[in-house]
Amino acid sequence: MIAPTIGINDTSILSRGSFLIAEMPDCERPRERLESRGAEALSDAELLAILIRTGRTGRSALDVARDLLITFGGKLDRLADASLDELRAVPGIGPAKAIEISAAMTLAARIGPGRRLRHQRLLSPAAVALAVRDQFHGKKQEEFHVLLLDQKSRLIADRGITRGLVDKTPVHPREIFRPAIRESCSRVILVHNHPSGDPTPSTQDISATKVLRDAGELLGISVIDHLIIGAESASYPMGYLSMKEENIVFDGGN
Repeated sequence: MIAPTIGINDTSILSRGSFLIAEMPDCERPRERLESRGAEALSDAELLAILIRTGRTGRSALDVARDLLITFGGKLDRLADASLDELRAVPGIGPAKAIEISAAMTLAARIGPGRRLRHQRLLSPAAVALAVRDQFHGKKQEEFHVLLLDQKSRLIADRGITRGLVDKTPVHPREIFRPAIRESCSRVILVHNHPSGDPTPSTQDISATKVLRDAGELLGISVIDHLIIGAESASYPMGYLSMKEENIVFDGGN
């Protein structure tokens, strides 16, 4: 998950007022600052301004970036979860800019967990749930991920496959196994969330898992478990369900 940092309180940005970026000294412009000082030196608003590129009449890309952050409470995780319609509702953000921002946020979200968890050994469903829980926290839509493992159960990569409606996420075997084939991976774990908080598998969850397990066998790729992430409860004190542990679909082992 992208760290929830707040760029709208950056005093150096606020002190510049609403000048157009073209009117700023070269040393103050976001692109030039990134080139001379590196991306880490820039605030969230400045980085967004580089993505936005142009503003609207009388307002700079930096002004639009600040408005964008204010709309989502100054939190990048809320911005990352925003729909295209929500992004387009911000003055100065048209369809093309909304798509570019959404794409950039999604790439950042995919990179974060993979980099943090790479090479971690996932030897139990509890270890898997602990490793992926943060990226599913607070999600209002179902997301389907595939974890690629090496022969020693070390994580090679976490690949987000689909992002669906509130109650269902369509998946297709070719989307699931394409990254495994690309990485020459022979073992995968399937993970998705239930925004309702109840990780009990639906009939569709079970049937889809059977299809994916059987497809994996044909490809020589073992689907070793399917975890559903929910919320902690009396029925699910750890906040997840492992189909492997519950002998659902995987009762015969792998």
